[in-house]
Amino acid sequence: MLADAANQVIEDWVSRHGRGREQLLPLLHAIQNAIGYIDDGFVPLLACALNLSRADVHGVVTFYHDYRRRPAGKHVVKLCRAESCQARGGAEVEAAATRIFGVPMGETRRDGQVSLEPVYCLGLCAIGPNALVDGRPIAGVNGVALDRIAAEIAA
Repeated sequence: MLADAANQVIEDWVSRHGRGREQLLPLLHAIQNAIGYIDDGFVPLLACALNLSRADVHGVVTFYHDYRRRPAGKHVVKLCRAESCQARGGAEVEAAATRIFGVPMGETRRDGQVSLEPVYCLGLCAIGPNALVDGRPIAGVNGVALDRIAAEIAA
């Protein structure tokens, strides 16, 4: 069933935009937007549709951090790991987030409620450490902010 949904996205994309290497990144985004992640089983489908090798497709999917290879949690909390945020206490925020949300960085909690993910710049460098919570940027993250985020997620 998942492969059928991916095939439909791929077929629609190829019919509108054509085949070729330049279509891989936007097609991966389209699949992730439609399905939520890029299942390993989609790699051969993409390779065939775009006339690429499986290694090419797999390499792209695994290289870019934004492509998920497993379903994300209901809520996604991304913490910035860029130098500016790290210099402003990012490591401490990450440790606190791991404790508060009950999930290691890069994982989804067993109940599926929250994924904690690294991101490598949110463009708010002057007011870090920063987070992106369900697509909403939050600047100046600290323990109080993490508690507030946890309460929002639990509601």
